[in-house]
Amino acid sequence: MKADCIYRYFPHLTEQQKQQFEALDDLYRDWNTKINVISRKDIDMLYEHHVLHSLAIAKMIHFTQGTHILDFGTGGGFPGIPLAILFPDCEFKLIDGTGKKIRVAQEISNAIGLKNCHPEHIRGEEEKGKYDFVVSRAVMPLPDLVKIIRKNISKTQQNALPNGLICLKGGDLQAETQPFNKIVETAEISSFFKEEWFDTKHVVYLPI
Repeated sequence: MKADCIYRYFPHLTEQQKQQFEALDDLYRDWNTKINVISRKDIDMLYEHHVLHSLAIAKMIHFTQGTHILDFGTGGGFPGIPLAILFPDCEFKLIDGTGKKIRVAQEISNAIGLKNCHPEHIRGEEEKGKYDFVVSRAVMPLPDLVKIIRKNISKTQQNALPNGLICLKGGDLQAETQPFNKIVETAEISSFFKEEWFDTKHVVYLPI
C-alpha cells in the first residue's frame, strides 16, 4: 500500500485518518490532470515527497488541542492537509496567492471530510488572522517570510514550543538562518525518516 511509509512512522492513526491518507493518491492524481500542482514525475512519490515530508513538522512538535496554524503558500495543500489529518483537534487555515491551487486544496479537503482545514485564496501580506504557528514549505527565504508573517503570530501560548514559524527547507541553510542564529532550531529530517530522499531536507523552527 502506498501510504505504508506514513504508518511506519505514525503507527497510532485511527481508521478514519488512514482512510483519509489513502484517499489522497487518487484525488491528487485526478486533480493533477486538470490543474498541475505536483510535477508529473513526482506524483508517483506523493506519499514520500509530499505527505511524509509535510508530516516531518509533527516530529518537531505535537500540536496541542485547539492550536491554530496558518499554512503560508500551501500550493495544493502541503503541508496543511497532511497535518490537518494528523491533528484533527487543531484548526488549519491554508492560504495561497494562486486561486487554482487553492481550489485543489479545497476540493481535496472536502472530498476526505476534513472539518478543520480552511483553504483561502489570499496573499500572505493580506492575511490578518492570529495563529499559534505558521508553517510553510520552501516558499521564500526565511528573512523575507518572517517579515510577512510576524504580524500573524499570536501572543497567547499553549504549546510546548513557543509560538512561531516552522518551515520545511532543503540544502544549505546557513545564509538564511544566519540573521536568527541565536534562536533558530534546525533538525535534519533524516533523523526522523530513513528514506534517502530526506538526506538534504530540514525542519526549521523559529520562535517569534
